[in-house]
Amino acid sequence: MSEPNGGTFDVVILGGGSGGYAAALRAAQLDLTVALIEKDKLGGTCLHRGCIPTKALLHAGEVADQTRESEQFGVKAELIGVDMAGVNAYKNGVVSRLFKGLTGLIGGSKNITVVNGAGRLVGPDTVEVDGKRYTGRNVILATGSYSRTIPGLEVDGQRVITSEHALELDRVPASAIVLGGGVIGVEFASAWKSFGVDVTVVEALPRLVAAEDEESSKALERAFRKRGIAFKVGKPFEKVEHTDSGVKVTIAGGEVLEAELLLVAVGRGPTTANLGYEEQGVRLDRGFVLTDERLRTGVGNIFAVGDIVPGLQLAHRGFQQGIFVAEEIAGRNPAVIDENGIPRVTYSDPELASVGLTEAKAKEKYGADKVKTYNYNLGGNGKSQILKTTGFVKLVRVEDGPVVGVHMVGARVGELIGEAQLIFNWEAYPAEVAQLVHAHPTQGEALGEAHLALAGKPLHAHA
Repeated sequence: MSEPNGGTFDVVILGGGSGGYAAALRAAQLDLTVALIEKDKLGGTCLHRGCIPTKALLHAGEVADQTRESEQFGVKAELIGVDMAGVNAYKNGVVSRLFKGLTGLIGGSKNITVVNGAGRLVGPDTVEVDGKRYTGRNVILATGSYSRTIPGLEVDGQRVITSEHALELDRVPASAIVLGGGVIGVEFASAWKSFGVDVTVVEALPRLVAAEDEESSKALERAFRKRGIAFKVGKPFEKVEHTDSGVKVTIAGGEVLEAELLLVAVGRGPTTANLGYEEQGVRLDRGFVLTDERLRTGVGNIFAVGDIVPGLQLAHRGFQQGIFVAEEIAGRNPAVIDENGIPRVTYSDPELASVGLTEAKAKEKYGADKVKTYNYNLGGNGKSQILKTTGFVKLVRVEDGPVVGVHMVGARVGELIGEAQLIFNWEAYPAEVAQLVHAHPTQGEALGEAHLALAGKPLHAHA
């Protein structure tokens, strides 16, 4: 099917990443006709160059670490080396299977027309692709993001690379400097260290993963020191020069670092330039599309979702926004998405997971005297002892009120964030969570114990 009745679609979606394809699938379920326009592969950055391949890389690194450290569990094994061709085959296999599943799902819908090509907004209801126009009663902008760099810092794809290049490396570099201590930077630093790379992270802000709670940052920094991952915080980048063997990087204070590679991981920018947005009256701020809480741009029936909307640049946020807009278009009046209620996970070793407000943000919002915190150390958790992991579950609550923040550090804590987001989004009080039964032995018990303590009845800790 190339056109629906009369040539006008119910929804035209520009971008087939997490936000775009979720909107397409939900709209199709609601019996709306959809044109889904994508210049590359369906699935976008997350599936092909982001979340999925990086987590596969991190898991391969985890296997390397477990092999290296197996004797502490009474298992004798030897790590002979890391075969990047094999790692890449494993990683690409995961991506390929998921891509095949997604294309099958979308191809199987009679309501979705996939248009391959670069689209441009040419009217408040029209997107043009290779000279052909697609008109929609509603338009969703979902064009995603790209790897940012620093003005004057040239990425050559060989010695100065972005995360996209890093995922395609055919070798394990001897050494690397990671510019940026946010989520992407610390994940690559963690994976590379597991592969045996000598890694140094350079961050201009005062701490690693600065968007997280300060105690989580400190815990990650302690763990990185223990693992031998060097980092320089509060040290802005100044310049990079090529050497015979790699790169020479100068940071604030004139300090010089040398390595084989420089990975530029200073965040992601919105892909909105030269797509006709501003010409149609869509308001941009530093390249991001401004919307109201219902993701409307204020121009006709044009909506925006995902990384181009100011806020957390997370695939699951874009995915949920895509579903929200499809339901909004269908007249379902969905509940507005609470940005604070979106879970965040950094898949380094150790993992960081959080939802809700940091202690600092909670004090800013409610007043320092109204905010109570409790930190439950994983040293008291049986499963954490079995896994030989350290870390904590930190709760932030309003005095005599609900839990407004959950922050966790440790192995596999990303798997605990599901319960944590329910606690936050359902505005649970500590006593309500304390009465729930948590399976033993699991790390999930740490969430239960932390709430028991905050409810005034600690079993394995002091209140």
